[in-house]
Amino acid sequence: QVQLMESGGGSVRAGESLRLSCTASGDTGSSRYMGWFRQAPGKVREGVATTGTGGIFYADSVKGRFTISRDNSNNTVHLQMNSLKPEDTAMYYCAASTYYGVGLRADGYRYWGQGTQVTVSS
Repeated sequence: QVQLMESGGGSVRAGESLRLSCTASGDTGSSRYMGWFRQAPGKVREGVATTGTGGIFYADSVKGRFTISRDNSNNTVHLQMNSLKPEDTAMYYCAASTYYGVGLRADGYRYWGQGTQVTVSS
């Protein structure tokens, strides 16, 4: 079992930045992938950025603006979000997977945090 706790969400204006953090506890050694997903009202959950044994993956919509980093010594993963846009508004979830090759596929992730809200106003 892996427990995930997110922090760092909030409300900002377009063009500003936020940094999300996720701390994992429990059987963290089994997490081959960790990353961030988001879900806006009325939309499906989508992968934002993930990092794992196969590399780092970003959604096309965030490439060049978001950066994911993982600190295995502290069991944390961060998402630096720059140049935020109103369309980035969503609940952001940290997730961990014990599988290989899951990339940005939400169905490949077994463990999920409670989520942290990010709201970007124009």
